[in-house]
Amino acid sequence: MMKPLVSILDGNTFLVSDRRGDIEPSYDFPTGLFSFDTRFLSTWLLTLDGERLHALSIDDAKSYRTRYFLVPGEPTHYLDAKVSVIRSRAIGGSLGEELTVLNHSEREMRFTLRMDMGSDFADLFEIKHQRRKKGAAIAVVGENELRLTYRREAFHREAVITSTAPAQVDQGGMTWSVMIGPHQEWSTRLHVATMIYGARGEDFRATTPLSGTRSPEAIRNEQQQLVDRAPKLGCDCEPLAGAYHQSLNDLGALRYESIALGVRLLAAGLPWFMTLFGRDSILTSLQVLPFLPELVPPTIKMLAGLQGYRLDDFRDEEPGKILHELRYGETAGFEEQPHSPYYGSADSTPLFVILLDEYERWTGDDQLVRQLEFSARAALNWIDTYGDLLGTGYLWYQTRNPDTGLANQCWKDSWDSISYADGRLPGFPRATCELQGYAYDAKLRGARMARLFWNDPAYADQLEREAALLKERFNRDFWIPERDYYALALDPEGRHVDALSSNIGHLLWSGIVDETRAERIAHHLLGPRLFSGWGVRTLATEQGRYNPVGYHVGTVWPFDNSFIAWGLARYGFREEAGRICESMLQASRYFDGRLPEAFAGYDRSLTEYPVQYPTACSPQAWSAGTPLLLLRVLLGLEPQGEHLIIDPAVPEGMGRVELLDIPGRWGTVDALGRSRTAQDNVRGS
Repeated sequence: MMKPLVSILDGNTFLVSDRRGDIEPSYDFPTGLFSFDTRFLSTWLLTLDGERLHALSIDDAKSYRTRYFLVPGEPTHYLDAKVSVIRSRAIGGSLGEELTVLNHSEREMRFTLRMDMGSDFADLFEIKHQRRKKGAAIAVVGENELRLTYRREAFHREAVITSTAPAQVDQGGMTWSVMIGPHQEWSTRLHVATMIYGARGEDFRATTPLSGTRSPEAIRNEQQQLVDRAPKLGCDCEPLAGAYHQSLNDLGALRYESIALGVRLLAAGLPWFMTLFGRDSILTSLQVLPFLPELVPPTIKMLAGLQGYRLDDFRDEEPGKILHELRYGETAGFEEQPHSPYYGSADSTPLFVILLDEYERWTGDDQLVRQLEFSARAALNWIDTYGDLLGTGYLWYQTRNPDTGLANQCWKDSWDSISYADGRLPGFPRATCELQGYAYDAKLRGARMARLFWNDPAYADQLEREAALLKERFNRDFWIPERDYYALALDPEGRHVDALSSNIGHLLWSGIVDETRAERIAHHLLGPRLFSGWGVRTLATEQGRYNPVGYHVGTVWPFDNSFIAWGLARYGFREEAGRICESMLQASRYFDGRLPEAFAGYDRSLTEYPVQYPTACSPQAWSAGTPLLLLRVLLGLEPQGEHLIIDPAVPEGMGRVELLDIPGRWGTVDALGRSRTAQDNVRGS
C-alpha cells in the first residue's frame, strides 16, 4: 500500500514531505517541518537544472531519518539517467539534510542545484483555516545562511538554514553551481535550526538540552534502550511479533520534552496531536503500564501539576479538572484558541484517578499515590460537583466556551458523534454512558487508595457507597429493555440517546455492567452490526449517522477495540476478546505493523484488507499501545497483591505466545500461553 506522504519525527518535532522529499505550502494537511505547534518550513523544494526530481526508492525504515533516491524528469519505460541525487535527512530537534549529486556519465558535467526555501510560520490550528498572519516575517541573507524570522509581540520563532558548501543565497532559497567529474559526486549538508524564543528573548532549545539538536545515533540509542527495557516477546504469530516491535519503536519516537518542566511525555499522534492530551496520555499509559511502567509517572505528575484550580469559561477550566490538551503555538499564546491548556474533556478527570491506582497496583509505588492525594481527591470531588451539571448523580458535559470550545467532551469528540438511532443530535448537557463507567471505577479505586494509603477509611466507605448507588442507578436509567443494550447517552431531559455504539464496550472495562446483562452486551459487540470482521465499529451499521468512513460514526479505532477486549475479558468472555485481538493483529499486517488512529468500517467480506481512513494519525500513541494491551488480554495478566496472575486464553491458530521479564512489584516474571488446536478441542470435548 503506497504512502503518498513520508514523515519522520523526534518527539513533537516532525517533518512531512511528498515522496520526492519536497515540501510545498499546504492548508489541507500539515506538510512541512513542525516543532511545538509551529511550521518552520512550508517550502523545501529541490530542482536540478530547473527540473523536479522523481523518486526511484525511499528508505524510511527509521522513524527519525529517511533517504530518497532521485532522478530528474518523469520515469519512462527506458530510464537512462546520467545523473542521480540522494537526499539523506534526519530529525532531532532540528533538521539535517545531506544532498549528494552523482555524475554517472563518462565526462565532466556542470549542474545547477536549487533548493527553494520558505516558512509561513503557520500555527498547527491555522493549517485547515488559512488566516492572514498578524506578525511580521522577514528573510535575512547571510554567507551560506538564510535566516527566516517571525515576530508578533513576544512571540518569536526562527528557522536558521545553513549550507556546508558555498551557495548563492537569496530570500527564496539557495543555489549551487557545481562541476562534477566523470563518475564522481558532490555533496553539501544543510542544517535547519528551529529556534523558539521565550518572553525574555532566551532560546528555549539552548536551556533544555533534551529538546535541542540530537544526532541520529543519540536518538537510535535512546529508542533502543526503551525497546531493551520492555519484556521480550516470543511467539508463533508473525503479525503479533511485528506489531509489538513496531509499537515499542513508535512509543519511543513519540516521546517529547515538555517545554515547561523538562520531562519526557508521550505526544498523542502525528501529525495533528503532537502534544500532551489528558485522555490520550492516560489511556496510553494504561496500555503500556505492564511493559514500560517508567513512562507513566511523568504523565501523571504533569497532569496533576496542571490540574484545574479556578473557573475559567474560555478554557473550560474548573477546580479539580484534568486538562484535555496543551498547545504551545501562536493561537494558544494569544488566546485565539483556549489550549494553554484547555480542559474540555469530561473523561480525563476520572481516568486520572483510575491510572494512579492502576499504576500502584502494578508497581507498588505507594509514594506517588501519597504524593498526589490532594490531586486525586480534587478529581473525585470534581465528578460530584462541576461534573454533575444537572445534580442527577451522573457525569455530564457542556462547554463553557461556545465559540472555540469543544461541543462533545467524551473520547468521540467530533461534532456529530453523539446521536439518536435515527441520526438526530441531542441537546446539551449530555451524559454519555462510558463517562458513568469511568466515574464508577474511579470511585472504587479512590476508595482503595483512601483505605490503604491516605488513612481515611470513612472516605473509602463513602466512595464505595456512592459507587454502588451509581451502578444501581445507571443500570436502571441507561438500559433500553426493548433493544437489550445501554443507551449511548442521556439527553438533558433524561431521555435515552438510543444509538448502538462501541461505547458499551467501555462499560464492560469499567465494571459498571450488571452481570446479568454482560452476555447481551458481548453479543452486540461481536454481532454483525458493530463487528466488521476487522474490529468493532464506533457506530452500528443501521444507525442514522452510520458512515464507514465517518470519523466517529462507523470507523474502527484500534485503541477502542483494545479496551473493549479488556472489558470482555473482565467479564469472562475470553473467546470474544480473543476474536477482537486476532482481528486487530490481522489488520496490522496491512499497515506494516503500525495500527493507525482509525480505519474504515467496511465489512470484511467486502474488502481483502482494512481500508485506510484518509487523515488518520500514524503513528498515534494509543494505537501504538493497542498491541501491548491486547497481549495483556491474551495472557490474562492481572496484578493481585504482590503477585501477577497469569491466565492465558490464546485464540486457535495463534500458537505460542511467550512474554519474558514482565516488570512490576513482584520483580520480573514470565508468561506463556499457547492456543488450543482443533485436535485439542476434540480431545477436550
